[in-house]
Amino acid sequence: MAQRENHIAGVSTTAAHRDRGTVVVSGLASDAHTWNLVYLQLVIEELGYRVINLGPCVPDDVLVAECRRIDPALVVIGSVNGHGCTDGLRAVTRLRACPELAATPMVIGGKLTVSDEDAGRHARALMAAGFDAVFPDQASDAADFTAFVASLPPAARPALTAGRSR
Repeated sequence: MAQRENHIAGVSTTAAHRDRGTVVVSGLASDAHTWNLVYLQLVIEELGYRVINLGPCVPDDVLVAECRRIDPALVVIGSVNGHGCTDGLRAVTRLRACPELAATPMVIGGKLTVSDEDAGRHARALMAAGFDAVFPDQASDAADFTAFVASLPPAARPALTAGRSR
């Protein structure tokens, strides 16, 4: 049977590259939006990852606990309400404080502030706090995000997901 090939935002994936690990997708504590998280989940799944979507309004302690339990290959945080910088700084600081998550790739994107001014300064602050990449809606697009995710190596170790090993 021929391998199925997909093209997403300029990135080609094949069925042979499936099962790259588990990605946690999450909203932030103050953000009730869901469509962005569903879109991210679909894109990431097409790139060969399993996705656990924690949904909107995720308190920091729940995000940290779930990431510690799952041991994801990547953490993706989406923001629509414009408080991504404030909430993201707090969340990534808590995530990076966990030794078992210290090396886990983490990204944030979307509307990070209520003003579109100085996106570069906010992105630099988020990177300095511990994010590996920042995708502000006014300065990046889906191709930038998919290229980053596609460039990650497959997960090196199995992780527990809802009581089952990957």
